[in-house]
Amino acid sequence: MSSDPRPPRGRRADYRALVPITSRWSDNDMYGHLNNAVYYSYMDTAVTTWLVDQGFGAHGGDSMFFVAETGCRYLSEIGYPDRVTVGLRIGRLGTSSVRYEIALFRNEEDEAAAEGIFIHVHVDAATRRPSPVPPIVRDAMDGIVAR
Repeated sequence: MSSDPRPPRGRRADYRALVPITSRWSDNDMYGHLNNAVYYSYMDTAVTTWLVDQGFGAHGGDSMFFVAETGCRYLSEIGYPDRVTVGLRIGRLGTSSVRYEIALFRNEEDEAAAEGIFIHVHVDAATRRPSPVPPIVRDAMDGIVAR
């Protein structure tokens, strides 16, 4: 039995969608690994890429998603020129909010180098107030809900 109180690292198979991200030289910080803010950028890019790939544009329209909360657990280093794969799954799909559970995988590694959350709130573009996730978007999201 391990005395480590932290949950085990996620594995690629734990995630329902995988989005490749290209690391850049400028993503490294003075310590030679990805700056902590870059992890969040990768998470945001992966969620937006997945939404766009599902046919939901990143610009315009009657509705949009705002980030309401984020978090990240850093587990091991990633740095340029590593290849990064971002794993996505939805831990909770509410009426107007979505909790994405996200993992960053370095190169071909099976265990996550970082794990995070992004909570999106669906809002009406005109009022900027929460509104129900549209059925067509909800149907696509249901495909990556953690089971």
